[in-house]
Order: sequence, then structure tokens, then C-alpha cells
Amino acid sequence: MRRLAVVAAVTFALAALPTVASAQAAQTPPAAPTTQKPPAAAPAQKPAAEPAQPQQPPRPFPEGAKIAFMNIQQVAAESAEGKASNARVQGLRDKKLQELQTRNKQLEAAQQKLQGGNLLSEDARAQAQKEVDRLTVEIQRAQQDADAELGELSQQLNVDFQRKLGPVIQQVAQERGLFMLLSRADAGIVWADMGLDLTAEIIRRFDAATTAAKPAAAPPKRP
Repeated sequence: MRRLAVVAAVTFALAALPTVASAQAAQTPPAAPTTQKPPAAAPAQKPAAEPAQPQQPPRPFPEGAKIAFMNIQQVAAESAEGKASNARVQGLRDKKLQELQTRNKQLEAAQQKLQGGNLLSEDARAQAQKEVDRLTVEIQRAQQDADAELGELSQQLNVDFQRKLGPVIQQVAQERGLFMLLSRADAGIVWADMGLDLTAEIIRRFDAATTAAKPAAAPPKRP
């Protein structure tokens, strides 16, 4: 029996968490706003609406073709499994970002206290500086931990995604009698008949497979 080797490399979108400004930068006073008004801009001309292009029907798969291709990134973006994975990464990112913002507010309060150093005693000013330094180090470590946790989750979801997608790709390729299925992003394809693109079919079959694999909800208990 022929075996189909499938390698799917998918990286879920990770937006980098913002870095923390240093205490010295926070103490720099903002520049005074300018009072000069910019010249009034001419009213923008609305571009003429382009006529809607009729949607082309998908091209049929060429009969007898033994090589096809797919867009793995599109599968990750449009499949139900890919959307769920991206939502988990985004949810964790939002949580970590909120935690960092809370710590940043604490740092800003400590910096403002330090900026009023003329009203503080020498001991109080030294204590305020220690508090700023401590919070700065804590925020930097928290950011590093958050980046590591996001990367670990993304890697775990990537492995699970490939494990679930691989059998679907193999099944579609074998049913089509293919000798080779290429990744469009990695194969260096210059031109190809779009009928060879099996992405939409794989997404449809992948969604069906993942839906069927989910355990059915337990019926409510009767009183």
C-alpha cells in the first residue's frame, strides 16, 4: 500500500506583548503642544465605485492529475479547529496583556511619587527609587514569562493541529490517487491550474472530521 508523507507546518498568530518603558523615560516631560493649525485639507474625492466582479465558479479537478497542492495557512485560518486554536492564543494574550497593564499602572504611580522627590526626605526618596526598580524588574520578568507561555501554547496547538489534519490530508490524497500533494507556500509554485488546489475540500473534510470526533453533550439529568 502506498504511503503518503505529509508535513504540515503551521504557526498560529502571536502578537508580541508591548515592552515596558524604563523609569528614566517615564520621567521625561512631554513636549509642549504646538498652537499652529495645519492648513485645511481639500475635501477628499470619493473614488468611483468599481463594478462588482462576478464570482468565478471553482475549477474542476483535472482528470488524471497525480499532483495537487493546498494552502496550509488558509486551513489554519478558516477551519473550525484553526479558528478555535487562534482564539485560545488570543485569549491568553489578552489575559497576560491585562496583567501587564495593571503592573504598569503600579509602576507609573511609583514613578510619579519619585518625581516629587523635592518634597520627600532622603530616606523616602531612596525607598521610592527601590520600589520603582523592583516593579521594573517584576514587569520585565512577567513579560518574559508571558512570552514563553504564549509560545508554549502555540507550539502545543500546532502539534495537535497537525496530528488531526494529517489523516484528513492523507485520505483526500489517496482518494484522488495522487502521487504528491504540495504546500503552496513552500513549494515555490509559479503557476498551476487552480483546479489542483484542494484547500477548500480539505477544510470541509477537516471540519467534518473534527465535528464528528467531539463527544456528544450529555443529556440533562431528570429530577
